[in-house]
Amino acid sequence: MQERKPFYITTPIYYPSGKFHIGTAYTTVAADALKRYKLLQGYDAYMLTGLDEHGQKIETVAREKGKEPQQYVDEMADEAKRLWKTMDINYDDFIRTTEERHMKVVQEIFDYFMDTGDIYKGEYEGLYCTPCETFFTETQLVDGKCPDCGREVKPMKEEAYFFNMKKYAKKLLEYYDSHPDFVKPDYRKTEMINNFIKPGLEDLCVSRTSFDWGVKVRKDPKHVVYVWLDALTNYITALGYKSDDDHLFQKYWPASVQIVGKDIARFHLIYWPIFLMALGLEPPKTIMVHNWIMMKDGKMSKSKGNVVYPELLINRYGLDATKYFLLKALPVSQDGLFTPEEFVERFNIDLCNDLGNLVNRTVGMINKYYGGNVPKYNSDKNEQDKDLEKVTINQKNEFVNKMNELQFSNALGEIWGIISRCNKYIDETTPWILAKEENKEKLDSVMYHLVQSIRFVAVLLQPFMPETAESIFEQLGLTKSEYKTWNSLDEYHMELGNVTVIEVGKPLFVRLDKDAEIEYIKDEMKK
Repeated sequence: MQERKPFYITTPIYYPSGKFHIGTAYTTVAADALKRYKLLQGYDAYMLTGLDEHGQKIETVAREKGKEPQQYVDEMADEAKRLWKTMDINYDDFIRTTEERHMKVVQEIFDYFMDTGDIYKGEYEGLYCTPCETFFTETQLVDGKCPDCGREVKPMKEEAYFFNMKKYAKKLLEYYDSHPDFVKPDYRKTEMINNFIKPGLEDLCVSRTSFDWGVKVRKDPKHVVYVWLDALTNYITALGYKSDDDHLFQKYWPASVQIVGKDIARFHLIYWPIFLMALGLEPPKTIMVHNWIMMKDGKMSKSKGNVVYPELLINRYGLDATKYFLLKALPVSQDGLFTPEEFVERFNIDLCNDLGNLVNRTVGMINKYYGGNVPKYNSDKNEQDKDLEKVTINQKNEFVNKMNELQFSNALGEIWGIISRCNKYIDETTPWILAKEENKEKLDSVMYHLVQSIRFVAVLLQPFMPETAESIFEQLGLTKSEYKTWNSLDEYHMELGNVTVIEVGKPLFVRLDKDAEIEYIKDEMKK
């Protein structure tokens, strides 16, 4: 038996600052879909997520709530795991930066950098953004405020350790040039070069003394390790790097794909590969930076009353519909937009009209004309049959191309290309007229081709909408595992055997009352 090829996927570990909204959840939903896709293809896919639990911001929030930081992050970890269970996120490990397995290795890494001279002691005086846990120079500010979150920055001066970033700037640029797939999309690399590296990469402050909630520097315990040196290393500490059992690290590193939001692109595209180079480790093969899901009035904010939590959509409209919208709404090259109107419209048109009606009509016609038994293949009888087969295979191949580029929205668009062609095919071939004219041979071909193309749709939908895909297989009578595999897509005319569709088709999605549901979502967003 051929050994499965390892494929390691990570999300950033999240700041536990409260409930996760749909923008925060997007990254993990995307990583989960990628993992399911790679599993479907036969890879040994492994996914990591977790929480970044150290730093001044966490300490401050916990104190404001009258709690110890550890108590606060424990509660937030339970909340995060509950949400991922609700969203059926298929992760393999959940790393917390307060865990001993992580903190011990962070200390060893810091010691190593001190020993090699990559970290040196100095004094930091600059402008600090507490929410982002980041120092900035005057020239990096936007209108005098943090360039990442837009909040106020405060002058700060303290003894600190610094990482010699300048030493690795040229090596990082060379790595960018020699590894064109390292950053996706490519324009993010250009941003890093033009905005941070070419102007002169500053050495990075990697310790703090003004607060206590963090990993202690072992050789100088009045310092705690800067949160981004602490947090970024989770991707290797979770695999057992520098531990007594590093078999996961040996198996899965370097990471195949790391998915992050644009607000933390700089940390992952500059600091992270430099830290790895300094450790003598290979950087990830690909880091994919996605944009944000925005509202009409800008970023989601409780103060604006425009926050959408995943549970709101899942409890009302189902998990698959929620995942579909999140992955379809956010294109690679620009921010996505959430509006109640857009959500309801996509539900009614994409899911009910396009996909749901296609499956329902097909199952209904096979029951009506064939007593539920799917007819056998007897060759393509006309150009319409051949074209449906051609479009189905071409869209499947384009789907693979889009997934390889981590373009989830466009990959879903390729699936809907098959769905759209199937619906047009029904209108072109008019099965009801063929049945009336008793043109059995051509009707056989139409029903057969519809089942095969919808089978392709169901297989491709499994990483994104597993419950919906399973329902399609069930309704078409394709319950055997061989109909659901990736290899089954190698042959359009796969032998179906004696397949019988379900007696009474079940709607995959029930059409929504547009005005009522838009009003419902708007009301819930204000709560």
